[in-house]
Amino acid sequence: MKTLRLILGDQLNYNHSWFNNTSENVIYFMAETKEETSYVKHHIQKIVGFFLSMRNFAHHLKENNHEVIYYQIDDEENKQSLEKNLSSIIKKHQISNFEYLLPDEFRLDEKLKSFCKQLDIDSNCKDTEHFYTKRNDITKFFEGKKEMVMEYFYRDMRKKHGLLMNGQQPVGGQWNYDKSNRKKWSGQVEVPPYKKFKKDVSNLVNQINKSEIKHFGRIEAKNFTWPTSRKEALDVLDFFCKYLLPHFGDYEDAMHTDENMLFHSRLSFALNSKMLSPNEVNNAVIKHYHQHQDQIDISQVEGFVRQVLGWREYMRGIYWKEMPDYASKNALNNNNKLPEFYWTGKTKMKCLSQSINASLDNAYAHHIQRLMVLGNFALLTMTNPDEVDAWYLGVYIDAIEWVELTNTRGMSQFADGGIVATKPYVSSGSYINKMSNYCKSCHYKVKAKEGEEACPFNNLYWNFLHEKQDEFKNNPRMNMMMSLLKKMNKSTLENHISRSQKIINNPDNF
Repeated sequence: MKTLRLILGDQLNYNHSWFNNTSENVIYFMAETKEETSYVKHHIQKIVGFFLSMRNFAHHLKENNHEVIYYQIDDEENKQSLEKNLSSIIKKHQISNFEYLLPDEFRLDEKLKSFCKQLDIDSNCKDTEHFYTKRNDITKFFEGKKEMVMEYFYRDMRKKHGLLMNGQQPVGGQWNYDKSNRKKWSGQVEVPPYKKFKKDVSNLVNQINKSEIKHFGRIEAKNFTWPTSRKEALDVLDFFCKYLLPHFGDYEDAMHTDENMLFHSRLSFALNSKMLSPNEVNNAVIKHYHQHQDQIDISQVEGFVRQVLGWREYMRGIYWKEMPDYASKNALNNNNKLPEFYWTGKTKMKCLSQSINASLDNAYAHHIQRLMVLGNFALLTMTNPDEVDAWYLGVYIDAIEWVELTNTRGMSQFADGGIVATKPYVSSGSYINKMSNYCKSCHYKVKAKEGEEACPFNNLYWNFLHEKQDEFKNNPRMNMMMSLLKKMNKSTLENHISRSQKIINNPDNF
């Protein structure tokens, strides 16, 4: 009686209960397939990161005496399809029971449920044992409530799991220190060089290219720096606690031409591939804070915990509550194409050039670059959210659909009509100037409101509000800006609209 257990590429949980015991009658199966690299065009570093992490995980299982079947991308037996590979192995090894871990993508969840219905052997699934919450916890929490406000969910999670709590009260006396997390970085605090591993992945890159997998982005094949094993991920966590946490909260929204990472942890890939659990990450950060309270302010730690315990779990809950309809929402009816410069970084707008080239170089950008530069421009130019989704899902190494879709289509593009965010996250150039030094070396002038030298964000912002008046007329959080729009000089508004149309019609010339 043999059991086949499937492990997907983002299910690399070294501490899962599956692995507590070994059995010669249990076979684990993992595979690199074209099917999973082609549903969108991916960054080369993302493909390398997942393949290498999967190989390291399979090696770990074998070292611990588990039986593993692993198909590399160019293995002859690899049929490049999840169902075909599984069917072949079930037949070849006379499998009598099939098991899998609950996928975090709706697409794969449906695919595996359908596959199991067609089997003539027993099958079942098990939790990944990774998240704080179950799929439907958000639905239960907000049942009967008019709005799904993340802050209330976050506070409940703090109480439930006893993180940064003194009894029923938050450590420091406040639940949220977001207002302390908005400082501009200008070199006043030195940023330590981030943790690097310098792995040579040239052979893997050659395998990917020979397999004719389409990809984009840049890679230093002899110097791959992302953590791709649990040991490396734990090293990154330790580095973050010791060297970055003391200033993380202060500058988590800051942007600068000299520092793409600033004090961000670079743990998102390790978390989203499940090499690390959110609970152990939060516990490590909080433990380090308690041991070094003379050096680390509570605002630094709370800002981090809020992202991992609050935002991450909240977004996953929204995903499972709203899918599959969520993936096609386009509440603002935006249908323009994504500019070509998102794939090349070639634009005269410094903030976009900086953020896109950082993304192409590192398969990473932090949340403000993603939201208030890249997402902001896409929304202001009324880009089709399908195109925005595909780019974000492909370019970032930490992008798994459950977290990418809700952040992009929801928070960034407001395509869900307000399920995730209560207002669209749009701004003129002034916000970017406030949080960065990008504007100082830009071709355009952020303080110029009109004319060819004006920052394009300044025109696009007012044009967007003008175009979407009907959609925002009943949104109380937009009242002030809509009131300013109505009071604007008619000639000024016409100039904003006219230049915006030039930008929208030909964005790659700007």
